[in-house]
Amino acid sequence: MDETDSTDVPARVEHTVLGPTTTAADVREVARTAADLGMRACVPPRYVPTAVGAAPAVETVTVVGFPHGHHQPAVKASEARRAVADGASEVDTVAALGPLLAGEDGATAADIGVVVDAVDVPVKVIVEAPLLEERQLRRVCAAARDAGAAFLKTATGFSEGGATVADVDVMSEYLPVKASGGVDSWPAARAMFEAGAERVGASSGDVIVREYLDAADTEGS
Repeated sequence: MDETDSTDVPARVEHTVLGPTTTAADVREVARTAADLGMRACVPPRYVPTAVGAAPAVETVTVVGFPHGHHQPAVKASEARRAVADGASEVDTVAALGPLLAGEDGATAADIGVVVDAVDVPVKVIVEAPLLEERQLRRVCAAARDAGAAFLKTATGFSEGGATVADVDVMSEYLPVKASGGVDSWPAARAMFEAGAERVGASSGDVIVREYLDAADTEGS
């Protein structure tokens, strides 16, 4: 296996359930699967206590201002604080793209900064890269970096498109990247890691890790 494969892949995968029909039972299943396979779990804010209760040892990630980022900054900050109080170890906040597209990069950075300043856990910024031209993507990445974010995240998975190698390559120039949106297999995840992603978020996290482990066993035999 190459250098990418030799890393602790399961710990770099966030097994995700964020759909509109998500139930508490879905969240418990995702959290327990994450525990079994050594992954993180990413769940809706209302279900953070459910995930933590089902798998206390799993690092639980949640989302803020999801999925469009149009919440008032103070609401995002309050949502983030509540999530951390409930047990979230990281927060993924959706960037306010409207101000950025209107040329108000400072307003987008301030929106992110309010969330960063509200909590003492890592904050990832979801930039919806598929909706942006490269120059716009670079501007929102710079805004997130300047606001003190810990990570960038490619997409919510609930708008057009998902993670691409090209977007990850650009984004990784600014901050560590979580590739999310349409990453549904180990080959797809491996391509993101090789492009510079530090993490992958996927509803198929279990598939990714099991395929990775099978490949590792095959190449090691």
